[in-house]
Amino acid sequence: MIRYLLQILIVAVMLISLFSCEDEGYLSSPDAQLKFSSDTVMFDTIFTTIGSTTQHLRIYNPYEENILISRIRVAGGDFSNFRLNVNGTPANEVYEVEVPARDSIFIFVEVTIDPNGQNLPMVVQDSIEFTTNANRQSIKLVAYGQDFKLVKNENIGTTTWTAEKPYLVYGNAYVDSVSTLTIEPGTKIYFHKEAGLYIKGTIEAEGTFQNPILFTSDRLEEAYKNIPDQWNGIILYSGSHNNVFNFATIKNAYIGLQVGTIEHEGFATLELNNSRIENMTYAGLFAMKSKISGYNNVIANCGFYAAALLVGGEYEFYHTTIANYWGGYSSRARQTASLILSNNLIIKDSDGSEVTHTGNLEKALFGNCIIYGNNRMEIELGKNDEKAFNYYFDHCIIQVPDTFNTSNKEHYRNVWKGSTYDPLFMDPYEKYNYALDTLSAAKDKGSLEYAKFFPNDILNRDRLADNGPDLGAFERVEKKDEK
Repeated sequence: MIRYLLQILIVAVMLISLFSCEDEGYLSSPDAQLKFSSDTVMFDTIFTTIGSTTQHLRIYNPYEENILISRIRVAGGDFSNFRLNVNGTPANEVYEVEVPARDSIFIFVEVTIDPNGQNLPMVVQDSIEFTTNANRQSIKLVAYGQDFKLVKNENIGTTTWTAEKPYLVYGNAYVDSVSTLTIEPGTKIYFHKEAGLYIKGTIEAEGTFQNPILFTSDRLEEAYKNIPDQWNGIILYSGSHNNVFNFATIKNAYIGLQVGTIEHEGFATLELNNSRIENMTYAGLFAMKSKISGYNNVIANCGFYAAALLVGGEYEFYHTTIANYWGGYSSRARQTASLILSNNLIIKDSDGSEVTHTGNLEKALFGNCIIYGNNRMEIELGKNDEKAFNYYFDHCIIQVPDTFNTSNKEHYRNVWKGSTYDPLFMDPYEKYNYALDTLSAAKDKGSLEYAKFFPNDILNRDRLADNGPDLGAFERVEKKDEK
């Protein structure tokens, strides 16, 4: 009997020892403190009712022993706007989460904000609570939201978009051939992935210097500020006339603004003034057999062409900066020119055959312009001898090799070329600032004849107030020494 009691006692001691060992596997100090990658998970402005991008928080165990977090929860529970995924488990409250010694785990956070019917940014806040050995810690959750007007796969009749609330385009928005879309100053239009605006009628986007119009993607986080290919772009179909973009910004699409369609009869017309078209995967301005006039424009930072003017047409650009530094300091990321002029276009069919489209290039005039970038050759000329091919660069800096022939006065007058005449933009690589440095070769080089027609630059500064108008969209205004 005593022997059996001894055996039972030994087993009990072993079980107690086993559980004691398991308990000792976790740090038990009530002073244990988790470390976090941030004290706040912040979401930049997002659209109401639309789920955000995913942010993450990293939780560190700084100790030599494993830590058992007894509970992780969103303080607002199931009614919170925020949603958690803790180490692969989607839930707003989880229990007994182990963090190995000197290791870490991730929590992923998303948020959706309910509309409040106001055109004001709103703040939604909550927190993530951590309980470890009866010790509580918390991380703030903050999201800024914006109410909007949704345009989802709509055929738009004659209407006006106002600056009262921003517009969010999901899918595609069409303006039919007998309708006009008017966009008031200060209006902001955001596009979801693969969304676009397609104009068969007319668009009149008339912004002002104080209240420009914005066309961009719906990813408003700082990390997406200058990322291309976030939406499809704007297309003006052949047959679409009297289109106007003034004081407008178009950015972060695949093709920013396509003017003309090869499969439709006729041509498109456009006035493009005081506008910026930037950060496109393929092209900023892509025109075919169209008529465009413009001044004070910046067309920049595109994966292939900043501006492509194809299959003929009629084009006039004054005080326009075409600048392409795609790929940064390396020219290997882009083998195409910033500007291509051509009176033909070759398209391959699905069966591999080629179809050539041609048209007369009646006019391509560039006055007081800059065409520059990080390639040696930033102008490409594609000529079909059977069609007219008329182009003229007058008072321009162009980025071409010194050996490029500009002696033909029918095409070139007062043209400066090569690295000697670098316009010295302020910061074309990181801040995409194409204003002129004080030592820029573009200073005071412009024709006064053109400048008198466009006396103010894209920033509304006087071109006629100093020794001469500068080339491009920006007038360099030197600060006078205070006496």
